[in-house]
Amino acid sequence: MNLQVAGKSTFAYTAAHEVDGAKRTIVFMHGAGLDHSGWGLQSRYFGYHGFNVLALDLPAHGRSEGPALASIGDMADWVKKVLDEKKIKSATFVGHSMGSLVALEFAARYPEAAEKIALIGTAYPMKVGEAFLDAARRNDQAAYDMETIWGHAAQVPLAGNPNPGMWMYGDTLARLARLAPGVLHNDLNACNTYAGGMAAAAKVKCPVLFILGARDAMTPPRAAQDLIEAIVHSKTVTVAFSGHLLMAEAPDATLDALIGFVA
Repeated sequence: MNLQVAGKSTFAYTAAHEVDGAKRTIVFMHGAGLDHSGWGLQSRYFGYHGFNVLALDLPAHGRSEGPALASIGDMADWVKKVLDEKKIKSATFVGHSMGSLVALEFAARYPEAAEKIALIGTAYPMKVGEAFLDAARRNDQAAYDMETIWGHAAQVPLAGNPNPGMWMYGDTLARLARLAPGVLHNDLNACNTYAGGMAAAAKVKCPVLFILGARDAMTPPRAAQDLIEAIVHSKTVTVAFSGHLLMAEAPDATLDALIGFVA
């Protein structure tokens, strides 16, 4: 689906269904440098099981027009504009990595619009190493390699893809290669400088699900503990064999956790 948000062309995957005001809505928000396609299994399932689905491309990502939004707060406000554009009063929000911070901030800023939030591969603070930031600032291929290698569990290069014949490293690198210069650095910097996590957690009133990868090298489960303890109405699912990109590494386990939570 193509729509206009703040005068800019925006893309959202809807599982080939029009938005129906009588249905509940699930909004999917991707991580740094990624796009809607990372939610392939999860978004399609809900779209064909009675829900409105909006798997968003944030500005300057995927098929959405730029420029990129510089802060997590700006991204949360932009998501609210998407809902307003489609006349959606409330939704469940599923965010991965950077997208999880957006979901958290959205629920704090717009509590009436957040039915539930699921935070996948999350951490707070979500600090980014200087070498990673510097490589992304220079648009160096090393930054894309860092995100790809650190973003997957160690077994992934050894035929770790649950889909035969598919290459998870190549899939991630292909998404990153489509980015305009500076977009990955923008996203990493937004995560690195986000300082509102604990204040946002204190304001969240809706149910919260954490889905964490036990082998996640970028946002290890221990890095989410402060958020987990700060949010009263929360549940945690830890996937023993997955790294950071749970939607691809453990698609069925991630989907099962979301089905139980949303239903």
